Amino acid sequence: AVASLCGVALRKRGQAARGRVGPRGGVVRLATEEAVKEKPAQEGEESEAAEGGPKRKQRVLSGVQPTGDLHLGNYFGAIAQWVGMQEDYDCFFCIVDLHAITVPHNPRELRRSTLSTAAAYLASGIDPEKSTVFVQSSVPQHASLNWLLTTQTPMNWLSRATQYKEKAVKQGESVCTGLFAYPVLMAADILLYGANKVPVGEDQQEHLFLARDIASRMNELYKKTVPKNKGLRGRLLTLPEPLIGKEGARVMALDNGRNKMSKSAPAPDSRICFTDTPADITRKIKRCTTDSITGVELNNPERPEANNLLRLYALCRREAPEVVAEECKDDNWGIFKGKLTEALIAYMAPMQDKYQRFMDDEPYLRSQLEIGRGRAIEVASQTLENVEEAMGFYRF
Repeated sequence: AVASLCGVALRKRGQAARGRVGPRGGVVRLATEEAVKEKPAQEGEESEAAEGGPKRKQRVLSGVQPTGDLHLGNYFGAIAQWVGMQEDYDCFFCIVDLHAITVPHNPRELRRSTLSTAAAYLASGIDPEKSTVFVQSSVPQHASLNWLLTTQTPMNWLSRATQYKEKAVKQGESVCTGLFAYPVLMAADILLYGANKVPVGEDQQEHLFLARDIASRMNELYKKTVPKNKGLRGRLLTLPEPLIGKEGARVMALDNGRNKMSKSAPAPDSRICFTDTPADITRKIKRCTTDSITGVELNNPERPEANNLLRLYALCRREAPEVVAEECKDDNWGIFKGKLTEALIAYMAPMQDKYQRFMDDEPYLRSQLEIGRGRAIEVASQTLENVEEAMGFYRF
């Protein structure tokens, strides 16, 4: 979300071919968009329960990087939708701090942002009684499975990753190996918990393809050595499917309606953060980019800022975009910005109050993360043990 959990496998690679020669001569079908849609029910059902055991809810996994304060793009694009999943799914929500170190970072700020992200999760409505909330690095199985999968992932799969190419250009010669290989860590995060679903925006479905390709490759490579009597049904790893959000899946930047709201954007006024005061929100909305046309409208490709701000207003008002579009169709920008500012402040106030209370009670936050860590390790350790056994590691 979200520097979301899912990395960067390329749709182009999946769409260019319907299959590839597998590790032992067979054909492994690529995880194309068609393949994802083709068999969702069967794969989900197969992973619901071990043989002879009770069925469980399908599992969802997602997470956000603790790099800076969370903003409304993270909230509406991911976290708000997670909240509604808690009754229907077995939810695992992590703070993916191992991903945060693939680019230059401040260690002190990383620690602060980790707790801040946890507080934002809980303030948004993530209930640690219903969901497993934990810090990625506190579960050592993430790093272990990441290495095992890295040894089995072809380099050319990673070299085509779009985000690596984009960030490598920015970092130049200082770009690290971790940035090149981090999509494998993202796959490990997902596969470690047998996640059936991963929440993604409509523009992020391709981000699951690498995780699916890696899982398919591992299942093919080690199909003859999958541990028996563990309910795996001959399949070492579960292939995840996208859980696509609806309204609010993409919240765009305040300074450019064609770019997603991002924590890494150089301009702090391009985003509304959890920690913004009413004065901050007022200032940012006053300064946000608009055009010279009177009246606000939806879905005009020539007016991306109008479309973005109107949809943000609809989200804060908890109304359909078409309803608020009718209300604001004759507003000039001064009037509309006043409405938007008022709606944002009112919408965020209850969450901000809860967020501050959590931040003021670090022992409580730490205790909830420790409980989540225990639950996560219980699941992750079993998956890692299965993979190690299938790959031939000696068990003591």
